[in-house]
Amino acid sequence: METKIREIENGVYRLSTFVPEIGPPAGFVFNQFLITGDEPLLFHTGLRRMFPLVREAVGKIIAPEKLRWITFGHFEADECGAMNEWLAIAPQAQVAHGRTAVDVSLNDVADRAPRILEDGETIALGNGKRVRYIDTPHVPHGWEAGLLYEESTGTLFAGDLFTQSGDVPYTEGDIVGPAIAAEDAFKASSLNPSLGPTIRKLAGLSPRTLALMHGPSFAGDGAAALNELAADYDRRVRAALG
Repeated sequence: METKIREIENGVYRLSTFVPEIGPPAGFVFNQFLITGDEPLLFHTGLRRMFPLVREAVGKIIAPEKLRWITFGHFEADECGAMNEWLAIAPQAQVAHGRTAVDVSLNDVADRAPRILEDGETIALGNGKRVRYIDTPHVPHGWEAGLLYEESTGTLFAGDLFTQSGDVPYTEGDIVGPAIAAEDAFKASSLNPSLGPTIRKLAGLSPRTLALMHGPSFAGDGAAALNELAADYDRRVRAALG
């Protein structure tokens, strides 16, 4: 495996590892995102077994020991499996997440005490970068789910939203159709009445870039893509509820 690097916005880097054995023939990609600044932040740590690859990739951008913040969409191995490996090599690093994730899992699992982020709370990373935490419980899955929005670049770190197969690094085209196809195949989302409204709230940010965990980074009308995805989830929830 190889972790590839692409700068998707000024000071925002996509670290991408493609695993063709997952979901063949298209395969599946795992992405982490590094935001540089005085206090660099890593969104998603990757699996523990991917840690050497991701650490090497980060090291091509910043000194890994300079990492200050670690966060992710929800508590799951591909999102935070290497959390403690990062804490071990970066002495000033701290995990930050919403109250539910901290209380339910991170207070016990993280090797250093995590920071609780309230819904809407921001962290200034320096060099003009500021991230905002957004609670998204059960969207697309996980009671403790939450996302991050970088305000200066208009980048929404979308976690498992828009999950799709394949290894396309960047697109200005359709990401909703492939996401619908992946949901049909994997059925990974927790269908509940808050799905559509929560995603429409994200659309209200009008993001210019969508940083997908499993899929390409998207540049364009992020609000339109989010609203279209919300409409598909509305259809699925109506069908599930009868």
